This record gives sequence, structure tokens and C-alpha cells, in this order.
Amino acid sequence: MRGKDGRLTAYAPSAGGVLRWTEVRPGGPEWTGPELVAPATGLDPRLTVAQGGDGYVHLVALRRTTTPAGEARTDIVHAIQYQSGRPVKDWSPLGTPYRDQEKAAKVGHPAAVVDSADNLWVFVRNAGGGLCARGQLSSGKWGNWKDLTGSGSYGTICASTAEEGRIDVLAPAKRGVMRWTKGPGAGEFEQLPDLKLQVANGSVSAQHTGEGRITFFWREADGGQVHAFRSELPAVPLDGDASGPVAVLRTPVDGHDCTLMAMRGPDGRPALAAYPTEAESAGAVWASTGEVCAGVPALATDASGRVVLAAFGTDGRLRVTRQKTTEPGLALEPWGIV
Repeated sequence: MRGKDGRLTAYAPSAGGVLRWTEVRPGGPEWTGPELVAPATGLDPRLTVAQGGDGYVHLVALRRTTTPAGEARTDIVHAIQYQSGRPVKDWSPLGTPYRDQEKAAKVGHPAAVVDSADNLWVFVRNAGGGLCARGQLSSGKWGNWKDLTGSGSYGTICASTAEEGRIDVLAPAKRGVMRWTKGPGAGEFEQLPDLKLQVANGSVSAQHTGEGRITFFWREADGGQVHAFRSELPAVPLDGDASGPVAVLRTPVDGHDCTLMAMRGPDGRPALAAYPTEAESAGAVWASTGEVCAGVPALATDASGRVVLAAFGTDGRLRVTRQKTTEPGLALEPWGIV
């Protein structure tokens, strides 16, 4: 994430809470961290991070704890960072759509987006396999949990927003992929017809790629290739045979509007590919870089507009590389350990 001051920040969940690394100055190369900024026990090992135009960074997670009476409790929790490198406001519980803790224990990992009005939206798969959402206005006021209907979802949901304010949500289900949308200024979410295909659980990611348009990326359940889907067009294969989601970034490369994708490749190393935005027919060529990594790499642009690729090594240490300024294209500098 890049803050209002131009500095990049990396976040990662840990057994004791959330760890943070922050650039010392915009454009690097020095970093501070790891710093424990949002301590908590019982957090799910997956962390959702969302940022709005105001620069605020929202951390959302699933937390499972035990009450003093020995009863299990499940909550969606939220913390917020207002400025790069500054303290993170303590976790606040958002509860779940259920008072019944047996049902609460069945909710899925949260997804979150910030819309064009800087309102935060948090989404969870509910106990019936449908979708529930809770919104926070930019003023800080929270609404109640809303049932957006649906049933049969079994996997990790993905939410994304376009610059104009549209929000799209996808949820893998046994019968296909369920979809919801909320247009700019619309009061409610609308459920769209399901996509009649099967995607690998946990493989969906998204990127705003044009005016009012969001492109989703996933792997099909019966194969490891990355596919891109936009609007009602057929999904387009983009090679990248592996597993897990891809990180996606839209940015100019040599003056051309490009979409970049990063993943943990079949050899365990970070792999990078690029193609002209919304021209999936051009295909994508994947190239591995660096050492074997743990989890999915991350993509960003720094204060100088350079592409930054980050990944955790198998030793748990953060590694970072940046786009070279002395060569055209996406040539990368040597990796550095933070």
C-alpha cells in the first residue's frame, strides 16, 4: 500500500497480531520493521487490507477467541491506520451476522473494499453459503449487517471497486460463481446471474481496468492456468500454470497502459507477467525471479512510479525488488532483504 506521503507499507499477519514494514522515505530503498502494530491473539492467518482515496488503510480479519466462561467466540475485527508509519487504532469487533455462536463459527474469511466516497464495505460468506455485508460511512458510523442472499458458496469471496464507485463481489459456489454488484450511488447490492463455471477456491483476484470496468482473475478448478473475466465476455486464459491467486497491478510501462500479474510459480519462486490492459488476446509470458517464496507476492508502484515486487522468503523475511530505471520494460533490480 502507498500512503498519502508516498511511502510504501507492507503488512503480514502473525501469531501475535499484524506486522508492518514501512519505507523510510518515498521511493526507498531503506525500510523500517518488522513492527507489531495491531497486536491480537486468535486472528485467522489471512489478513484483508483495503485503502481508500483518503489514504486510510483498513485491516480486517476473522478472530476466534474463548470467553472467560470458556465459550468459543467468532468476530470480524477491524483496525485502521490513518498515516504511513503512524500507530494503528486498536482492533474493534464488528461481530458477525449472527448472535448464535454456532452459526457465527461458520462465517468465512472477510473481504473488504473502500468505495469512491471512502465508505468501507466488509463482506463475509454466511452460515448458509450466501453473502452478508456491513458498511462504514466515511464519517465512521457503522451500519448493520445486511443479508445479500445467495446460497451454496463454499470458498473465499473476492470484492473489488472501480474508480467511479462501482463494487463487484464474486463468490465460488457449487453451481458456479455467484455475483453481486452495486453501482455508483446505488443504495443496495444487486445479485447477478451466476457464471456457469468452476473456479479453484482462493484463486480469485481483481483489478479496475477501465471506466466502470473490473477484470477478475482466477484459476479454473480443473486446471491451474490463470483466466481473466470482464463483464459478460468469455474468460480468457493467460497461462501461468500454478495454484493460488495472482497479485494484479495496472500501471504504465514505457508509456503503455499495462496490467501486471505476480504469483508463486510452479518452482516456488515469484513469477511476473504483463500484457496491454484489457487486451488479454495478446497473451502473457511468465518469468520467474528471485528465491523460493512463501505465499503470494505483492505488487505496487512507488513514489517514483517504479513497479515494486515484494515477497516473503521461506525464512519469513521480507524481500523487495524494484523496476530498473536504466533499462526499458520490466527489468528488475537485484532482490534485497528488508
